Amino acid sequence: MDVIHTAIRVSDLEAAREFYVDALGLDEAWSFTLGGVENVYVGGEHGEIQLRYDPEADAPAPDRSTIDHLAVSVDDVVATTERMVAETGCTVVDGPLVVEPANARVSFIEDPDGYVVELVESLD
Repeated sequence: MDVIHTAIRVSDLEAAREFYVDALGLDEAWSFTLGGVENVYVGGEHGEIQLRYDPEADAPAPDRSTIDHLAVSVDDVVATTERMVAETGCTVVDGPLVVEPANARVSFIEDPDGYVVELVESLD
């Protein structure tokens, strides 16, 4: 058994692709449209994020009380945070900072819809 993906609703599929694929560097693995809803899967070796775009739905309203954040591994948190801000204009919610119990450097940024994305650099 393994986690396969997490689905999030997005208000603008192209903006989400620009953030997750073009800027962050996740791979776009596959996609399909069902019932008018576009589904694009982005990720890496260990799991994916399903970007769901429904042109008939209201814009998502992310709430950290229900989904706190999505975590993505990066090689260099400081450089990636700086690059994401420069390329996307995203908001830095917190960090970069070291989380000693996790032996990691992390930073929290917001995607175009306000979902918080944790960038994680292992310090091993």
